[in-house]
Amino acid sequence: MKIFAILLLLIILYSLGSALYYMLKDDGKSTRMVKSLTIRIALSLVLFIVMMISTYINYIHKG
Repeated sequence: MKIFAILLLLIILYSLGSALYYMLKDDGKSTRMVKSLTIRIALSLVLFIVMMISTYINYIHKG
């Protein structure tokens, strides 16, 4: 589970970085920044839901 969470966090950071790059490069002429941020939000929600389910079924111990 730790490897999955770390991998997903790295992908989220990559998506955030690519959105920043597209924001600086495209000057508002493209929708690539919006797509990158949408992917980041979707991945963040997936990570949150997986962590909540894992906690609920006691796969991740609370303390």
